[in-house]
Amino acid sequence: MEITRQQSQYPHVAISPPPRRRFVCLLLTIIIHKPSLPLQFDHEERTKGSVMVKGVNSGTIQAEQLKQDGNLYFKKNRLGAAIDAYTEAIALSPNVSVYWTNRAVCHRMRKDWTRVEEDSRKAVDLDYTSVKGHFMLGLALIHRENYAQGINELERALDLGRGANPQNYMVEEIWQELAKAQYSKWERNSTKRSWDLQNLKESCEIALIEKHFRDATEVEGFIDEVKDSTSEQLEALNSVFSKAAEFDTPTEIPDYLCCRITLDIFRDPVIAPSGLTYEKAVILEHLEQVGKFDPITREPLFPSQLVPNLAIKEAVHAFLEKHGWAYKMD
Repeated sequence: MEITRQQSQYPHVAISPPPRRRFVCLLLTIIIHKPSLPLQFDHEERTKGSVMVKGVNSGTIQAEQLKQDGNLYFKKNRLGAAIDAYTEAIALSPNVSVYWTNRAVCHRMRKDWTRVEEDSRKAVDLDYTSVKGHFMLGLALIHRENYAQGINELERALDLGRGANPQNYMVEEIWQELAKAQYSKWERNSTKRSWDLQNLKESCEIALIEKHFRDATEVEGFIDEVKDSTSEQLEALNSVFSKAAEFDTPTEIPDYLCCRITLDIFRDPVIAPSGLTYEKAVILEHLEQVGKFDPITREPLFPSQLVPNLAIKEAVHAFLEKHGWAYKMD
């Protein structure tokens, strides 16, 4: 009532509200009259950033679509069109290793090993864990008869493939190519060793026969003894060279180096709680498709119970190093 009377008496005098009300009014004034420029600028920056992100995503999406197109062309055996699609994808996203390996696969189908090597090397540079990259590079090097480096690349691909998924179809394909390369390497070396041994044996035989004739002319009355001595030396010579040839003569692979299910030499052996060793991919397939039990003992068995058998794996490696013929696939 007092404020009302004062206002009626002094209409031209502004009566100040209490301090709390003044603060609220001031705050409302700041909010109402806040300049809109910063807000507008922020909106423009967000819009600009959004446009930039959309631009990057657009290129990535386009590259992925080109990859899908390339895959479709590849399935239809249109290798030229597939290569063109992968090439366009690479132009848009050159740092994606899959585009390079996919194009390398197309070059492989055309047996253009130079380009296979170029693309696979680029893929491996971008992603050293690329299974397909190491695989393609290994194949290219082997076709150049660079067996040492080619086999190293295939072994790297095999290790990466087993680590990612031991049952993957590529693991079997990589092993097949690796075994083929190892067998070819052994075959080349074995042929050379056989020729070298044969030439050396013939040279030794000629030297013994010449010695026999010299001894026969120098020693009279002892022809029979000289002849017997030469025969014994020739037999010993044959025995030595036959022993040397055993290194490259195929025999049976020891049972303990073979899987009880496939009867083939181990590639990636694992041991079960029963103490029995199996090929990893084979026993995993059994557990998945047949049942969670040991195929020999019939005891319960789960994938988590399988442990790599490093001793057998090392024994297999040592055996194959000495007997490359064991790489031959049926």
